Amino acid sequence: MHIEIMTLFPEMCEAVLGESIIGRARRAEKISLHCRQIREYTHDKHRRVDDTPYGGGMGMVMQCDPIYNCYKAVCDELGTKPHTIYMSPKGRIFDQQKAVELSQTENILIICGHYEGVDQRVLDKIVDEEISIGDYVLTGGELPAMVLVDSVARMCPGVLSDELCFTDESIYSGLLEYPQYTRPEVWEGEAVPPVLLTGHHKNIQEWRTQQSIELTRIKRPDLYEKYIRSK
Repeated sequence: MHIEIMTLFPEMCEAVLGESIIGRARRAEKISLHCRQIREYTHDKHRRVDDTPYGGGMGMVMQCDPIYNCYKAVCDELGTKPHTIYMSPKGRIFDQQKAVELSQTENILIICGHYEGVDQRVLDKIVDEEISIGDYVLTGGELPAMVLVDSVARMCPGVLSDELCFTDESIYSGLLEYPQYTRPEVWEGEAVPPVLLTGHHKNIQEWRTQQSIELTRIKRPDLYEKYIRSK
């Protein structure tokens, strides 16, 4: 998988996506990721990327040309049109189903807006879908882009040590994950559930499944109802 992020703050994205599991996966070439500075694709000596909105209003709007020039450079280098996403509160709410779908995409380009947004004309021309990470507003698209990349990239082959590392987690299966425990066996008077100490894998799996169902029923009744209907 190859991911491009178009942003005014590439260092911000690199600071996060160059570390931990995603950073190791990049260094091992399990995925490739490039953060592009949109200002580098301007023809203005001041590298200007925004202007005042037509019709009046507060703030500034990102202009078409720098974004479109950057987009064309990506297409030329890849030799194909990448699946292009604009991170926007107007978009579809991001969820695990969408993450799985995107993890099977060969080339992804993510546009990070800023200020009051992006000129609609360039969005209409190049964007395949808009995605939101929740019903709230942030100062820019960089944090949402990093959330999307982290969620999607970890499902690519070789990024995690085993597929179970993500298929057994909360949400992926439709349920919340069961409780986890480690040493010491007793902490502050609270003991680890005895079934986990038995080594009986079938009983442990049954306990974990039941815990997942009950936790989902209590904490996420919306997911629980979907799970019950699916069964």
